[in-house]
Amino acid sequence: MNRRSKVLYKEKLIWIFLVSVCMFLGYSCESRKNVGIQQREVNSKPKIVNIVNFIRLLEPRDANITEDVLYQTVVNQVKMMKEYNLGGTFLLQYDALLDSRYQKLLKELPKDSFEIGAWWEIPKPMAEKAGLKWRGRFPWDWHADVGFSTGYTPEEREKLADVYMNDFKEIFGYYPKSVASWFIDAHTLNYLYEKYDIVASANCKDQYGTDGYTMWGGYWNQAYYPSKINSYMPAQNMENQIPVPIFRMLGSDPLRQYDTGLGHTIQGVITLEPVYTDAGGDENWVKWYLDQFINGESMEYAYTQAGQENSFTWNSMKKGFEIQLPLISKLRDENKVIVETLEESGKWFKKNYKVTPATSVVVENDNGTLWNDNRKTVWFNSRFYRANLLWDQDGTLKFRDIHLFDENLKSTYFDKKLESNQALFFTLPIVDGYLWSKPDEIAGLRFKEFINGKETLLEGGSPTITNPTKGKLVISWPLKNDKGSILMEFDEKKVTITYNGDNEINWFLDLTTSRGAELPFKKINSNTIDSKFENTNYSIKAEKGDFSVPNDQTIFRITPRMDSIVLDFSLRN
Repeated sequence: MNRRSKVLYKEKLIWIFLVSVCMFLGYSCESRKNVGIQQREVNSKPKIVNIVNFIRLLEPRDANITEDVLYQTVVNQVKMMKEYNLGGTFLLQYDALLDSRYQKLLKELPKDSFEIGAWWEIPKPMAEKAGLKWRGRFPWDWHADVGFSTGYTPEEREKLADVYMNDFKEIFGYYPKSVASWFIDAHTLNYLYEKYDIVASANCKDQYGTDGYTMWGGYWNQAYYPSKINSYMPAQNMENQIPVPIFRMLGSDPLRQYDTGLGHTIQGVITLEPVYTDAGGDENWVKWYLDQFINGESMEYAYTQAGQENSFTWNSMKKGFEIQLPLISKLRDENKVIVETLEESGKWFKKNYKVTPATSVVVENDNGTLWNDNRKTVWFNSRFYRANLLWDQDGTLKFRDIHLFDENLKSTYFDKKLESNQALFFTLPIVDGYLWSKPDEIAGLRFKEFINGKETLLEGGSPTITNPTKGKLVISWPLKNDKGSILMEFDEKKVTITYNGDNEINWFLDLTTSRGAELPFKKINSNTIDSKFENTNYSIKAEKGDFSVPNDQTIFRITPRMDSIVLDFSLRN
């Protein structure tokens, strides 16, 4: 081989090597992107985990939480996520977006596994660049009429959106695909979709009074398409929805978050957030929560959000991260969960669902937690309603919650700005086991029977919960003393409740509430209940069974016909 041939041969080997490296790197990146696809094929009901950390530049509520403390919190979050090979989403508040340290840190993250998006709280520089007068007490003010989009007119919201999106693009070279906030109004959300093509959003879990805002009665966990005039309200029809799924944040305890703080004006917090030592910062609770998350019947998919805002600081969240990330990484490696960005989840949701699907959240085992009180619960969600069943320790059963959804209920903040520091978001109640309760008078629609003329709570064993066909959840509840069973079928519009057994039992459902509870019911007819809430009229219909008001203690009773009750929750006036 002559000298020229040797040179050409060497160049060919180098070329082959470089091509192989490029192909390997390309395959590695692409394979990481396809992990979610492979896992979805393994599990037709994917268990989706988004690790979402959102970033504020400053924290005026505590002088010890400096800008450097906040920055180092994010540095440590990044470090630990990389240590466990876990990607995720970082959402930037506008003032943090302008900070060069965050820009450098986040630009260096691998783009195949990390996403940079927008956290939609309004700080002073964002408002002033939009030409608006700053009304806050501090450069960032958490009050709902200053720090959130609800505190601005629709025209002002568009100016704020343009400022953020244009500066984000100038810094990162593209528009963010995910925009989230504790709450975000429908006008802003639709504007961001139509002009900037966002694909995913997220809002706070249901809570009452916490942090100065209430979100109560919505699609419980998972994700939904919101009404064009009410971002908290799931839409019933495709033409009336904003085609951006809103994922519910924070990973609520399905059993206890609902009525924690009963008797007080605000609720406590029992969530996956790593700073809470009785929940996301407790190893036993985290293991229990993830076990129920993976094994509970979810119908279509299960969803939870891990991560934490930097305002809590690394010292407070470190232990929770050290508990959660190894577990999530292990479950990911075992193909039991999918860890992906909020953007990826939004794209998947939109690809698979034209309207909001029916889903469920199920807890069948309460062993091993701090409380260990052996209760069980089922949340059913559809685009028409949500319902919650709760089995108590004594084996009794009640509907703890039923709320209806109506895309025509316009949010107070859709075209008007909020004038106070309290933001309120509601849906339409039929049963409310929190707001209609007092500590010694717990509201609920309870399963009962007459025995020798006396009202008695039905008692049973552990339910069997299945999803036999798409969109349908079936619960079989065996009654004690070989009395047979109660069969419940939930679909997106109706609930069917049937007694199966050889014995004849005189069963029914009773709604009771605390004395003095503000109730929406206007007229209780034999086959309909007419109600009004938030200036909206709505009804439920008994296709089988009868409504009545048997006594002063019972708000209404539902008596079966031919051992069946069928309730239609899809009526809209």
